[in-house]
Amino acid sequence: MTPISAKSDLPDPAGRRTRRADLAARLKGRVRALRAHLERRETLLDATREANATLDPKKVAGWLVQQARSWVASPCWVVVARDMKGDLAVIADEGLTSTLTPSAWVAAQWVMRHGSELLSADLAKDSGKQGASGSAIAFPLVCRNRTVGVLVGLDPVPSSAAPSLSPALSLAFRSVLEPPAIALDNALALQRAEAVSVTDDLTGLYNSRYLNLVLRRESKRASRSGRPLSLLFLDLDGFKQVNDTHGHLAGSKALVEAAAIIRGSARETDVAARFGGDEFSVILPDTGRDGAVSVAERIRDRINACQFLASDGLSIHLTASIGVATLPDVAASAEELLRAADVAMYRVKDAGKNGIHIAQEASAF
Repeated sequence: MTPISAKSDLPDPAGRRTRRADLAARLKGRVRALRAHLERRETLLDATREANATLDPKKVAGWLVQQARSWVASPCWVVVARDMKGDLAVIADEGLTSTLTPSAWVAAQWVMRHGSELLSADLAKDSGKQGASGSAIAFPLVCRNRTVGVLVGLDPVPSSAAPSLSPALSLAFRSVLEPPAIALDNALALQRAEAVSVTDDLTGLYNSRYLNLVLRRESKRASRSGRPLSLLFLDLDGFKQVNDTHGHLAGSKALVEAAAIIRGSARETDVAARFGGDEFSVILPDTGRDGAVSVAERIRDRINACQFLASDGLSIHLTASIGVATLPDVAASAEELLRAADVAMYRVKDAGKNGIHIAQEASAF
């Protein structure tokens, strides 16, 4: 999409720094050119083509931010939409600082709630929200009669008057923003669907299907690079008694709590999954035996120290039996690595539970 020419806010040729016009003045100064540009048939076609060129919501939003900067010069442009959890999140931005972040949230939340443009000379006065400041213009991203996101332009300096849009210019904005809004909504929907397909419904960890996919991928990468790959296979000791004594609902809550401990004990680069029942696995890329044992010890100690179902007035004690296997030490493939970790876990079970065993090592500790 061809950018609209804009006057520079840099020093003039003589080296003198001129006073930058405020947001409302900059918008007013290019209303005619902006309307002519947005109403061009080629502009709408470009928006449709470019926004649908990717299924990555960040790229769709990033493209929209770039276009917005060419339409109206502003120090900050942000696209906000609902993430996979349904919470508002910044999908793409340029120029967003910690100072401007409260203003971005105030503007986005207002537009999401009202479904119309926000034109504010001074967010601090207009919103009454602590931390909000500067001037703002924000547009709803409407798809199928729903506001699915917000495009926000911010300037830390308040304007002398509220930015204004004629009905014709407002309509032109809405027409051009509709294709990227649809593309963004579709991309986010696809992302959510993909997340559901690889996520365990109960615990929120990855499921066994995704575990196997990642394990095969990482084992091939480890073999090519010569880097180690470790796998933990974990079983909760005493979990059956929770189901038998307190019921399956209590058992499900205990699994959720255990999953949170496992996820919190792993590193960002690790992949934690529920293998099935009360069995869990953690893939540890670029991690040798010693590093894997450190993660296993952290998980075991935290599970051992936890009072499960405390929020329900209970105090359930569970422990964990963990098998550790490392490629290429004890395996040459994903299948062999999983089998070795599984066998190591059962060695702990046979030895009295609540421990860690390294594949092909003689003793648990």
